[in-house]
Amino acid sequence: MSRAVKDLVISDVRKRVGGAKDFVFVDTSRMDAFAQNTLRLTLREQGIRIVGVKNTLASKVLKENGVSNVDHLLAGPTSLVFGASDIVALSKEVFKQVKGSKEKLAVKGGSVEGSGLNAKELEAVSKGPSREELIGKIVGLMLSPGASLAAALLGPGSTLVGQVKSKSEEDGEKKEEAAAE
Repeated sequence: MSRAVKDLVISDVRKRVGGAKDFVFVDTSRMDAFAQNTLRLTLREQGIRIVGVKNTLASKVLKENGVSNVDHLLAGPTSLVFGASDIVALSKEVFKQVKGSKEKLAVKGGSVEGSGLNAKELEAVSKGPSREELIGKIVGLMLSPGASLAAALLGPGSTLVGQVKSKSEEDGEKKEEAAAE
């Protein structure tokens, strides 16, 4: 491949990948063309892209994006999968597709925020909570002390209001009885 063509391909891959740092590296070489196209379409519905590119060119683009420790994953046929809301959603969808492909699709590993992971570590990430779930838990934990404080402050106040109300009703009944006599 001439230098001009390499530059064009690198520019195209750079444009497709953008600033992504979360990737899953897969081997699709055992899949036929129909299965690969179905995989691409299924992933595209989830907002996930898959790009097949020469390993040396992919390595250059990944290093530009700050992704390190993935050179061992770029051996043999490798496709880059990227583009979900977070690495958990991305890896969950890829492992879901692996189960459906009857072991023709193989996960080699991935990268999280630029750090390389092997396939087992990536599978462990896929079983964890997503970004939205973690944010929800954090917000719940942040609001919990405030809710407890509000309940503690409102508890005695509502008890006092209930007692004042029952006392006023009692006094009202006594006045009605006195007026009736």
